[in-house]
Amino acid sequence: MIITLGNFIDGRTCAAQSGSYLDVVEPASAAVYARCPSSAAADVASAVAAARCAAPAWAATPSAERARVLNRLADLIETDIETFAAAESRDSGKPLSLARSVDIPRAIANLRFFAAAATQFASEAHPMADGTINYTVRAPLGVVGCISPWNLPLYLFTWKIAPALAAGNAVIAKPSEVTPFTAFLLGELCNRAGLPPGVLNIVHGLGTDVGHALVEHAEVKAISFTGSTRVGASIATIAAPKFKKLSLELGGKNATLIFADAPRAGLIDTILRSAFSNQGQICLCGSRILIERSYYAEFRDEFVARAKALRVGDPNDADSDLGAIVSQAHYEKVLGCIALARAEGGNVLCGGEAVKLTGRCADGWFIAPTVIENLAPQCRSNREEIFGPVVTLQAFDSDADAIANANATEYGLAASVWTTDLQRAHHIAAKLETGIVWINCWMLRDLRTPFGGVKHSGVGREGGWEAMRFFTEPKNVCVFLGE
Repeated sequence: MIITLGNFIDGRTCAAQSGSYLDVVEPASAAVYARCPSSAAADVASAVAAARCAAPAWAATPSAERARVLNRLADLIETDIETFAAAESRDSGKPLSLARSVDIPRAIANLRFFAAAATQFASEAHPMADGTINYTVRAPLGVVGCISPWNLPLYLFTWKIAPALAAGNAVIAKPSEVTPFTAFLLGELCNRAGLPPGVLNIVHGLGTDVGHALVEHAEVKAISFTGSTRVGASIATIAAPKFKKLSLELGGKNATLIFADAPRAGLIDTILRSAFSNQGQICLCGSRILIERSYYAEFRDEFVARAKALRVGDPNDADSDLGAIVSQAHYEKVLGCIALARAEGGNVLCGGEAVKLTGRCADGWFIAPTVIENLAPQCRSNREEIFGPVVTLQAFDSDADAIANANATEYGLAASVWTTDLQRAHHIAAKLETGIVWINCWMLRDLRTPFGGVKHSGVGREGGWEAMRFFTEPKNVCVFLGE
């Protein structure tokens, strides 16, 4: 039975005005299981009109009430966490265990964190010696757009809409048309949570239709986008002449730097997780592993043996370490990248091919965890984002060599450094051209910290006060109090 999804506009679930739909395919089986609206500019215009009507009252709503609504939305997701986890796994191909333990709990945490932020967001005051006082007033922008990707669907959808709503904005949100199911489910909860009609509008469809119309619309004051660098550049081109605020979280080609004195406890476990979690389809995955030469052979042999032991299987199976690649197009892209690495002289140590399962997953899009060595730092396979279960290994001989190789890419999102030398750790962290550096860990996230990258990995920061500031406009008021 095919599930029909709808847009959520002005507090109501509705079809696209054209009546057109897009197929939603389960990656594990390659079967169509749902259809979502194929919306266009007219649907975006309806959502913007609803948001414009709702924005003034929502902006005037006390922060404690906005927090209550966000917490109520989190409560409703938490009550139905199994439904959301199953939907996320089916939509994206990731293991159900991952969706249940990470994705949906993090979406809940996003809502709760920014609910608290709504009540704690404060302005600044600056008294001067002559009796003048300057204070800053921050007001919501009004109508804003949030465009989220397919790899962490509800996780990143809530990461964007929660601060926008907490700051008092009305939101038009576009989830990925590849993974729309949990955004649809969230829309169904909004009225129950007490969110006024028009405050959150969810419009499904292609990026070239919905995303483009959202970026172009004159009444949309800001765009928060997570996705590819190519699309981010296109958004920036459209938005720049309109002077819209932009937050762009784009691609990554992250380095993992492992020194010979790296702490061994839990090292391989964490590096495996950083390489292959969510089939390598996380912008923060460490896809380039740089190892000090004296430790290279030992690390390589243990890491490859452990990678070979990872189980690629049905996302519904509790013992599956990796699930399916999100779409046929991306599956073919990743296999093409592996072929390129071979053509560039890479030695495939494990994986390097599709995995064919039986039963319901016989036609699914699965790729084995792939480890490749003997590739130069400047080759395409070490510079271009693959976004799949593929990592390369490189040896380095000195701190300077490690830094140069880590920075030898146009991206600059994240890196991890593994060493017991604290002075070295701080030195390396300072030299890496990235927005995030983990020392002897990976993916330990504090939602209060700024999140984002440099170079082609994006513009702006998300998280904590950075997100609240992005979704507000500051005004300085200067008062002369007299002699």
